[in-house]
Amino acid sequence: MALKPFESCEGGNGHSFPEPTVRFHGDKSEGFRALAIAIQHGLKVACLRRYWDVNAGEPVGPMWEMTFVKREAS
Repeated sequence: MALKPFESCEGGNGHSFPEPTVRFHGDKSEGFRALAIAIQHGLKVACLRRYWDVNAGEPVGPMWEMTFVKREAS
């Protein structure tokens, strides 16, 4: 399965996430591929997670979530 983003947010007050975040579908290797691409492009990754949502008592996933270090205001 290829990396397929389904949610992203730049983060901050009034946003869905406190820090810049991208969520994506992909098999067990896609998170590591996304991490490598982010690092190659100079992005500062804070965390890479594999997670499952629980809908109606059933686990759904797994999915990936990558968060980034928030940029300093310039």
